[in-house]
Amino acid sequence: MQTNIRTILDYIGYGIMIASAVTLLIGFFVWFKGILPALIRLGNGFAKRKIAIFAKADNFDSLNDLLLDSKLFDKKNIIRISSENDLGKAEQTTLYLVFWHDWLDSIDEILRTKKDSTALIIYAPQDLGLIPSNKMKDLNSKRNTMITNFRGRLLNDITMSMITTSYRR
Repeated sequence: MQTNIRTILDYIGYGIMIASAVTLLIGFFVWFKGILPALIRLGNGFAKRKIAIFAKADNFDSLNDLLLDSKLFDKKNIIRISSENDLGKAEQTTLYLVFWHDWLDSIDEILRTKKDSTALIIYAPQDLGLIPSNKMKDLNSKRNTMITNFRGRLLNDITMSMITTSYRR
């Protein structure tokens, strides 16, 4: 009787051990298939991706300081675009950060320059005025475009853009 109970408990133990091993293997597979690539993309984004900031004077300084103060971005990866003559410098970047009120008259040119895989983040503080509905429609028609009204949300949108858009070497 005692050996029968022991044999039954041995089989139960083997079953639990096999189930645990399978669960562990599935966990490793899911980690390497789903989470690890996102972390690698984010790490490459912070280390290597160029960000074009479309802003003038104090607005550029403010957005640049916001990115650098977070200690997530390297100063050498930030490119200043302060006039339409500088749009060519943005071609090598994969993320556009636009201060809406400085570029509202030139947004169509930015949209023409933007590649489909390039993330476009529009920062439009509401205290300076709202984006007109016809321009919202144009922005909505482009892939990888986000609009934010808050500085805190801006960092979140940049981080998410780095995960969801590809990094080209």
